[in-house]
This record gives sequence, structure tokens and C-alpha cells, in this order.
Amino acid sequence: MNNAKDNTAVLIDADNVSNKLIAGLLAEVANYGTAAFAYTTGKNATDGAMIIDAMDLLYTGRFASFCIVSSDSDFTRLAARIREQGVTVYGFGNRHNTHRAFVAACNEFIYLDALQMQPDEPTSLATPSPPTPSRPPPGSSTTQQYEQPPSTPQRLPVRPKVAYQDIPLRREPFPRQLDRAAMDGLKTAISSCAFYEEDYANLAEVGLKLVKVSPDLNARNYGYPRLSVFVKASGIVDLKMKSREVGAPIALVRLKE
Repeated sequence: MNNAKDNTAVLIDADNVSNKLIAGLLAEVANYGTAAFAYTTGKNATDGAMIIDAMDLLYTGRFASFCIVSSDSDFTRLAARIREQGVTVYGFGNRHNTHRAFVAACNEFIYLDALQMQPDEPTSLATPSPPTPSRPPPGSSTTQQYEQPPSTPQRLPVRPKVAYQDIPLRREPFPRQLDRAAMDGLKTAISSCAFYEEDYANLAEVGLKLVKVSPDLNARNYGYPRLSVFVKASGIVDLKMKSREVGAPIALVRLKE
């Protein structure tokens, strides 16, 4: 029997997502489990086709999460409907034109420019140095200065593959300074957590609270590799590590006095 907790349905609105973004997107989706994909194109047909595909997949009961890749607010109701069934929804879209209603309808929302993507243009290789002329033996004619080319054509050097993970798509400068929304959300998240020790909250719990405050309020969207780096960049928290007798240390955070 297929385990639903390991399955993710991925719905891609090809009219709103550049194909240059797909590779980085797939690398991210792989973190959520085994994926089943549905692509749609053509504006008049896209929205309806994606919704039909989504509902068909939802009612199979085979998927623990859905990834909706679009900047179109028309999918707001779809995201909400999927969540009503107890299924997690991850949204992906453009930072500048995704409607807030669609962002809010998802459990978590990641902006596409926050992912590592393929480069817009292939990286050029360095031009190889020309062959060094051979020195003619003593007494030979000086009219022939270079070695004769081999009779068998030489195989061209194989172009090395460029890993898309290593080359970011052109995007906004990262890391971004935390804006008012991030600051207020961080304060709300910490204040709503049960204190683990004195007035310190568990950082992992704070991270869960952040996306409940706003689905796009996560370290990735601000260009930070980890939640701990993100909260430290705010300048409004104290962060410390707490050792335990069993298991790894845990990170604790509190608002500065």
C-alpha cells in the first residue's frame, strides 16, 4: 500500500511560471516526498484544468500535501478547499505579483526567487591556450614552424555540467533586511509560545508559529539559511543553546528587554 504521508501532488501553472524556474522548484519539492505532477497551459483552460486535476488527486486520498505553483489569485479557493480536507498546501509564486489572499490560503508560501535556480544563460568556458609551437630540429627548414595537425580529428573537450544549485537566478539582493511585517510577526510568534525556560521559547516552536502568523514569513524568503540566523538578524531577540542530558542541544529565544 502506498503511504500517503510520503506523497506530494505538484500542480504547475505553466502560464505564470517560467520554465527556467522548474529545476530549482523540483529540488525543493523533493524535500516533501514522492511527487506526482500536473502541468497546464493556456490561460482560458489553465485555471479550470488545474482545479479539476487537484480535486481528482485530492479525493484519491493518496497525498499528504499539495504544492500549487502559480501567482494567480484564482487558486485561493482551491488552496483553502484542500486544507479543509486536512491536507497541507505549499504555495510557490512570484514575490511581486502574487495576491496576498493566495499566500494567506496556504500553510506555507515560498517565493520563487528565494530558491536556487538555473542560470539565465549558460556559463562560458575559458578559451583554451593555443598550442605551443614546436622548435624545429637543427638543420631543418624554418618555414614549418608548428606541428602538423594529427590525421585523426581530435575530440572536443567535454563541457562540464553546471549544477543549478550553485548558481542563483537573478533576484533581489539577499539576505534582505527584516521589514515591519517580519518584526511584528516575530514578536507575535515568540509571545504566543509556551515558555520553555524562564522567558525563553523553543526556537522550533517559534518557527511553526511564524508561518501561522503569515505563510510567507520564513527564513528562506528573506534569504537566510536557517531560522536561527533569521531571528538573530532582527536584532530584537536573545538566542542561546540549552544542553540536555539526552539528545542534541535545543535553541531557545526570547525578546530583548
